[in-house]
Amino acid sequence: MDIYTIIFLALAVFIFLRLRNVLGQKTGNERPPFDRAAARDVLPGKPDGNVVPMPGSVIDPVPNAPSADVVPPSDRWKGIAEPDSPLAHGLNAVLVQDSSFDANHFLTGAKSAYEMIVMAFANGDRRALKDLLSSEVYDSFEAAIKDREKNELKTETRFVAIEKAELTSAEVRDHTAQLTVRFVSQMISVTRDKSGAIVDGNPDKVADITDVWTFARDVSSRDPNWKLVGTGAGQ
Repeated sequence: MDIYTIIFLALAVFIFLRLRNVLGQKTGNERPPFDRAAARDVLPGKPDGNVVPMPGSVIDPVPNAPSADVVPPSDRWKGIAEPDSPLAHGLNAVLVQDSSFDANHFLTGAKSAYEMIVMAFANGDRRALKDLLSSEVYDSFEAAIKDREKNELKTETRFVAIEKAELTSAEVRDHTAQLTVRFVSQMISVTRDKSGAIVDGNPDKVADITDVWTFARDVSSRDPNWKLVGTGAGQ
C-alpha cells in the first residue's frame, strides 16, 4: 500500500467522523419537531410563555412558575382582598378561568397602563390609546381630543406619583374577566389656548386625583391583553 492510498484512507475516515458529529445519530429517543398548532389544540386559551410586552399588553399574565408550596385559599389574596369577601370570590373565579392570573402582577401592569393612558390622552396620541382601550372607551376619548383640537387647546400633564392602586371588584362574565381598580394619584395638569394662556389647571399646583377604572380580558382567548372598558371618578 503506497503513501497516497494511506493518505486517502485517512481523509475518508476523518470526513466520515466529522459528518457523524455534525448530523448526529438516531438513538430512538428523539423528540418530534415542535408543532405550535398542535400545542394550541392541547392547551386552548393559554398564551405563549414568550409574550413580548407591547403598548397594548401592558397588563399581561405571567406564566405559571413551578412551586413546591401550595398557597392556602385563605392566604391566596393576602394584601389584596379579605378572605371570603366578594372581591376574593371574584378573584377566585378569574383564577379558575386563567390559572396564570396573578393579582399583584396585574396591579403592577394596571399602574403602568393608567399612566400611559393619561399621558396619551393629554398628548392626543390616538395610536397608543387604540391599543389600550376598548372601542367604546376609545370613541369617548377621541371625541374629547377632537373637541380640544377644534378649540385649539393644548393639555400639559405631569405625573408626580401614583400613591395607591387597589382592586375593588372582580368578576367573570361569559369568559370575560373584569377587574376594577381604584387609583389615587398626584399630578400637575394645565390646559392652554393657542396663545399659551391658561384656561384650566395650574402649572404650579399638585392635584390629588382619584379614578376608578375597569379593565377586561377574554380569558378564553390566547390574547393576553387587558383593555380599559370603563372609567369613573372616585372618592
